[in-house]
Amino acid sequence: MTNYITSLKKGDKAPDFKGLDQDGNIISLKDFKGKKLVLYFYPQDNTPTCTNEACNLRDNFSALKKKGFAIIGVSPDDEKKHKKFIDKFDLPFPLIADTEMKIIKAYDVWGLKKFMGRIYDGLVRTTFVIDEKGKIELVITKVDSKNHSQQILDELNK
Repeated sequence: MTNYITSLKKGDKAPDFKGLDQDGNIISLKDFKGKKLVLYFYPQDNTPTCTNEACNLRDNFSALKKKGFAIIGVSPDDEKKHKKFIDKFDLPFPLIADTEMKIIKAYDVWGLKKFMGRIYDGLVRTTFVIDEKGKIELVITKVDSKNHSQQILDELNK
């Protein structure tokens, strides 16, 4: 059994979203019209793999920004937990608190997962690159959390 995979694919219109970030600001897909967006979904703040992924994106933030990308992380954690995670690891991008899982469900990243022999429902780590017109340019379902920035750039160059 492999982890669940989103039904969204390259060329699809990205589902619209609106959510609160760690500071209570409303962030929506419309805010990124005319920009490229890396929208990454991860299960939980302060876990080893999620921290590796966030820190890799942080460490390569300026390189991604130079190429015109904005970055947003989404998880079911609340604003307070996101704020602590951002402060602890000095993350330069916002994290959306999707506690009601509206965005998670819109992007179809909730499903059966297998981890350490256990099978359960959960958020499946997935990254979407959305182009300036709101179309999905890339879907990464096998995220390499320690090299995620390079993985995004390599996939886009294929």
